[in-house]
Amino acid sequence: MPESVYKVIELVGTSTESWEKAAANAISKASESLRDLRIAEVLAMDMQISDGKVESYRTKLKVSFKFEGHH
Repeated sequence: MPESVYKVIELVGTSTESWEKAAANAISKASESLRDLRIAEVLAMDMQISDGKVESYRTKLKVSFKFEGHH
């Protein structure tokens, strides 16, 4: 099995519906430009509040993907 290297980045997704949807939004957007996403770990969840009501949910993720360097 060949050796592999993975890069790890942090993303923050937002949603007006839920933390799960916020995480899914982040992964969906990242997958448009990053290939071979492997693992997403939730680091934190919070909410933006306006006038005493939840305005949006935010989920901070640590995401890894296969690193493809140039030879």
